[in-house]
Amino acid sequence: MRVLIVSTPIANHFLPLVPLAWALRSSGHEVMVLGQPDVLRSVRAGGQTTVTIGELFNCDDMLLDGLGQEQRPLQVRPRPAAEVLGGYGRLWMYHAKAVFARYLEYAEAYRPDLIIADPLEYCSLIMGAVLEVPVVHHRWSVDEISGVARRSIRPDLQELCDSLGVPALPDPALLLDPCPPSLQVPGVEQGAPIRYLPFSGSGQQPSWLWERRAPGGPRRVAVSLGNTLELNGAPFTRRLLHALAAVPDTEIVATVGAEHRALIGAVPAQVRMIDPLPLQLLLGSCDVMVHHGGSGTAMSGSYFGLPQLTLPQLTDHFAMGDRLTAVGVGLTYQEADQQDDPRVVGAALEELLSDPGYRAAARELADEIRRMPSPAQVALDLEQLALEQMR
Repeated sequence: MRVLIVSTPIANHFLPLVPLAWALRSSGHEVMVLGQPDVLRSVRAGGQTTVTIGELFNCDDMLLDGLGQEQRPLQVRPRPAAEVLGGYGRLWMYHAKAVFARYLEYAEAYRPDLIIADPLEYCSLIMGAVLEVPVVHHRWSVDEISGVARRSIRPDLQELCDSLGVPALPDPALLLDPCPPSLQVPGVEQGAPIRYLPFSGSGQQPSWLWERRAPGGPRRVAVSLGNTLELNGAPFTRRLLHALAAVPDTEIVATVGAEHRALIGAVPAQVRMIDPLPLQLLLGSCDVMVHHGGSGTAMSGSYFGLPQLTLPQLTDHFAMGDRLTAVGVGLTYQEADQQDDPRVVGAALEELLSDPGYRAAARELADEIRRMPSPAQVALDLEQLALEQMR
């Protein structure tokens, strides 16, 4: 079976699909990833083959648009109202129109038996209809956006569909959902479960991470803020690290690239800033996680059973913070003033470290994740789905 994975041009949209790609290849299937150069590094890190079409998309440049000096997005664009969430599909609708012809040209040459994509990649749905092959969409995690976005932009893609003899933008034949049911947003369209496996790239584990920690030593807190630092986030990160370090008996480990460490400047002795690394190498040794609400980051923390402090910065980060709080795994502060207040941040970390209820809830969530079907099991189901379409 030939499988074509199509990704929107954001690396973090592709990474959740890597374990399923591994499972499909291990089952003897051919896998090819189609996307723009923005995802090339992540595809290679995931050990997959790729065809890149088009130019760099540079989504971070769009997110920086309209920000003043040292302003991060949350300070200018607070949490969007629920009724405008469908509007987030418009960017990816315009993107689909721009790249569709080239994508379809490749897909017709490759002749896949199955197409897999992230849930904002609309070319996949139309290509599947043209080629008469099933299309599977794979969520990232908590998802209050993709379903309403797809319905919202359907009329805008009607002209393209008409030109190809497709009645309307189809829904995916199958929606895979790695988010454990208790964590998912209530009321969203139901997906088929697939176990989340942490993957954020390849790398080498530093020796200090695998060496045994002394009993009774400081409590280790992981800090991972995704692309926040790229989005004028150095001042915010500086304040955050100082606030967290003020909590007694803690070791703060923050993933901060060398290019940003100079901007952050000196930090307290109990703060260790390290180059970004695959989170699965770090989180097993930690007691609490502090992050921005990105899906891969939060799901990795959930996989390792960690209480979590969520400080959302963009769009879907807010719902992640809501849901982690709702299931008792963590706390979230969604206003810029709250996030910048060292008393609020310090008290939140102390609560997560001292109240055993958060740890118990986090372990329950980790157990729920491990009970979900593995990517290897799902790969067998996808093979059957493709075979049924061929008949």
